[in-house]
Amino acid sequence: MRSDQQGHRKRRGSRGGRPPAFDPVDYRNRNVVECGFCHVKQWRGLATRYDKLALTFRGGAVLKAIVTWLRALGDTP
Repeated sequence: MRSDQQGHRKRRGSRGGRPPAFDPVDYRNRNVVECGFCHVKQWRGLATRYDKLALTFRGGAVLKAIVTWLRALGDTP
């Protein structure tokens, strides 16, 4: 990293630049969301976005969410 970038980050302090510390709770929550998106994108209809109408695409996303939810509930008695 260039020295002028380091100086700018130090000058800005908590108002900008990179976060001061790693927060494992925030990272865990972000990972859950990213895994959820990857799971949804496994369905070819949503990943390729062949639908012309937004309503049809939204219906596919809702259908995938329902199927995922029912599969998760299928393991419970």
